[in-house]
Amino acid sequence: MDAPIPLFDTGLARRRLARARMVGYADFLLARAVEDLEDRLGAVLRHFADALDLATPTPAAALSLAAGGRSGSVLRLSPVPEAPDGLARAVGDPEALPFAPASFDLAVSLLALQHVNDLPGTLVQLRRALRPDGLFVGCLLGGRSLTELRQAFAAAESEVEDGISPRVAPFAEVRDLGGLLQRAGFALPVTDTETLTVRYADPFALMRDLRAMGLTNVLTERRRTPLRRATLVRTAEIYADRFADPDGRLRASFEILWVSGWAPHESQQKPLKPGSARTRLADALNTREIGPDSIPAERSPR
Repeated sequence: MDAPIPLFDTGLARRRLARARMVGYADFLLARAVEDLEDRLGAVLRHFADALDLATPTPAAALSLAAGGRSGSVLRLSPVPEAPDGLARAVGDPEALPFAPASFDLAVSLLALQHVNDLPGTLVQLRRALRPDGLFVGCLLGGRSLTELRQAFAAAESEVEDGISPRVAPFAEVRDLGGLLQRAGFALPVTDTETLTVRYADPFALMRDLRAMGLTNVLTERRRTPLRRATLVRTAEIYADRFADPDGRLRASFEILWVSGWAPHESQQKPLKPGSARTRLADALNTREIGPDSIPAERSPR
């Protein structure tokens, strides 16, 4: 059987990230994610001897871990070559982790995993790379990201070109991620979501920021011909007409999906078996339990 066509051109994604970092990476989303990571780890009352930063677009997460003393050592697996900055690092592919089992106590990944072709496989490898009771915390762009741009492009192409081509990636949905963590073998999986709204003077400023984050179209099935000027102009018109605030600035949504899970360990909480409870719910609520025998029979109408 022929191998399935990958959804993303990951080589192109790495080249565009490298270009974005070379000309000036737009880090406002990543800076927010690093702050949230610090808050989330602050609630975990333990020290991690060995930590992994998996493919975060810049070293910001790894530097935060190292500076905050949350980990004894931090290894960064970078998606592109980087200048030395005191971190231990290697360049690698998040879909082919080069680590022995049980190598880390903590793994983090910020705004990177939305472009892997085999997210379930990457999560399995991450879980294997963690020691028992090791923690994974990560975030990625969710399915409601850039919904305004998606709608504007679709409407413009329908009008100008009589067809729609894939312009914005089909990001993950939060309802799916908990199941993926469980399938990968993580215990106590948790998922939550936050939508950030960024405002722009025009759609072209948004597109410049996406290019400066390396987040332009890397779908394998993307249209290879250049975008028509008429389509781009109509996209900007539709965007401004549908998604402008009263002051004229345009909204752009970024949905951030957070996931966490633990490598299984015997010390972790486990759900009780059905029927093993020793206290009745009625007693806990201080109410009277009503059974079938306590309900009066319905009287027939006269």
